[in-house]
Parts: sequence; structure tokens; C-alpha cells
Amino acid sequence: MPPDPRRLNLVRLLFWFVLAVVLAGCATSATDPAQIAKRRAERAVAYEDLTPVQQEQVDRGQIQVGMNEDAVYIAWGKPAQILRRGDASGEETTWLYSGSTTDEYVNWNYVEARASDGTQYLDRVITRNYAFNDYVSARLVFRGGQVTQWEMLPAPPSRTIISPGPVFY
Repeated sequence: MPPDPRRLNLVRLLFWFVLAVVLAGCATSATDPAQIAKRRAERAVAYEDLTPVQQEQVDRGQIQVGMNEDAVYIAWGKPAQILRRGDASGEETTWLYSGSTTDEYVNWNYVEARASDGTQYLDRVITRNYAFNDYVSARLVFRGGQVTQWEMLPAPPSRTIISPGPVFY
């Protein structure tokens, strides 16, 4: 006997709810004061070498041109990628930070179901799938170990894609 589609949808919904709660509990922002304090303790000597103004900015999770790599690491954490390049004018290091958005795919599907009298029928149900998309959220350029430029990049919008489902002729 096939499972009741309404029960399957409830189980799927419960699964995604529990997953979202777990991920929300585990995810902490890189600029969370507790994370900054942890990184500050990890690089205590480098933190002490910063100017008082830079220490204040780092403690708030802010960066500025002229900060060194240690200051940026303490303020924002480890970058997702580090790129190096060079030309006739010298070498550059680029730090890329990433963010994530979620796309939801909503599909109409048919499942076999059994009525209380034992007859079988097709029941239309909604299924949902999710895709997580990473993107570059910030780019910082260092020359000589100092930030020379930085930019914040916008997050692409999360999307909901609705499929009309199967068509029977």
C-alpha cells in the first residue's frame, strides 16, 4: 500500500523545518561579537599593534583602507578565497568573502493514493526542493599587506520557481 501523500508532505515539511532550525542555530555571523573576540584572542599580538581607532573598528566588525591582513581577519574572519596577482607595478592579494542565497523549486506532482474504500486514485501534491547558491559578497585588495580598496557586492535575490507539473493528455 503506497504511503498517504498528505503524510509524506507533512514529513517533508517537518524535515525542512528542523533543518532550518538547526542551520539557524549553527550559523553565526563572521561579525558576531563572540566570533570577533575569538579571533582577537587568536591574534592578540597583531590586535595590540593596531591603532586605537582600528581596534575600535575591528571590534565592531568594520574595515577601512590601510588596515593590514590581521585586522581584516579579526574583523571579518577567514575569506572564502585568496587570489594573488602581479604586474609591473607590484603584487596584489585579493580576498573574496562569500554569502549564500536559496532558490526554492515548487513542483506539482501526482502520487498514487488509496481511498478509504480501497480504490486507487492519483492525488496532486506539491513538492519543494531547495538549491543553495554561493556568491561573492565582498572583495578586498591588499598591496604591501595593507587594504588599498574594498567593495561590498549585493546578494542576488532568492527565487521561487514554480513548475506547472506533469501534463496528461
